[in-house]
Amino acid sequence: MDSLKPIGPTQGLVRGLGVENLPKLILGGATLNTQYNDDPASLPVVDMIRFAMQFGVRAIDTSPYYGDSEVLYGAALESLKEELPRENYFICTKVGRIRLEEFDYSRSHIHFSVLRSCERLKTKYLDVVFLHDVEFVETEQVLEALQELRKLRDEGVILNFGISGYPVDFLLNIALKCKTHPQIGALDVVLSYANLNLQNRTLHEYAPRFREEAGVKVVENGSILSMSLLRSQETKAFHPCSAELRKLSNEAAQYAASQGEDLASLATRYAFSEWADKGPTVLGVSSVAELRVALESYTIVADNQGKLSEKDARLANEIQSQIFGAHMNETWSSGIDHEE
Repeated sequence: MDSLKPIGPTQGLVRGLGVENLPKLILGGATLNTQYNDDPASLPVVDMIRFAMQFGVRAIDTSPYYGDSEVLYGAALESLKEELPRENYFICTKVGRIRLEEFDYSRSHIHFSVLRSCERLKTKYLDVVFLHDVEFVETEQVLEALQELRKLRDEGVILNFGISGYPVDFLLNIALKCKTHPQIGALDVVLSYANLNLQNRTLHEYAPRFREEAGVKVVENGSILSMSLLRSQETKAFHPCSAELRKLSNEAAQYAASQGEDLASLATRYAFSEWADKGPTVLGVSSVAELRVALESYTIVADNQGKLSEKDARLANEIQSQIFGAHMNETWSSGIDHEE
């Protein structure tokens, strides 16, 4: 543990500081469901939260869509309440997505879901609530749901709200509409996933526009391993990428191994070097050991003034230019066709 350094303050009040004070790293809860782990209830959630908080990762991210993730987090936080007062960390969750192909963006469900999340997470308020995967729902419904989140923010049940999803252009489109909408206003935060990593740098093009044109305070980067694409183990079967990209990711893993490096570790350091000074990164881990490796990667990059080592930079460039090549920034279909 001596090799690790806190990424920020490890204690003290966070409530009232504003969403801009979210830590650089956020403990993600997507792994607490059966898509990633056969038995999420067996994961050491209490130990993961305690370890995270000890090193300044004072925020969790979850969703009702992630199976029992909210329930597991809530039980863990309840057991830790004496050593981790509620006001000392951020809770981020989501609303609107129920199952793989089931969404409910009605105002009544949004209201119900937020109150249910409070109950599950053993809290009277939520620091951030995202409208989950907005590209799957018609724009009119998205804006209607966001009006309910704005109302809940005005009432103090939630402190900040925003949107999450995959197609960055659509996220920006919604954010721009919100800024001029009298019942919504500029969003507090946007969560993009799988768009700033070793295979896809698209978020770099859009991040300034979210802030400058749409007035978004914070842009978060999630899924820095692109939902299991960027690792030495087999890409998860549910991954929607093309067969060619799946094949190339395997080649990237083999190349990294031939150079004495693990693809996931390299990809993690790459993502940190690209985003740490621009906003929070949501980490999906399933054990304290995985969390430790991620924090060690963050420390390595931070100690090098936020840059990759010469070896890492060389390997990253080789993978991007010679292996992914024309498939750099390749995306996959997500959501419905929007006419606008």
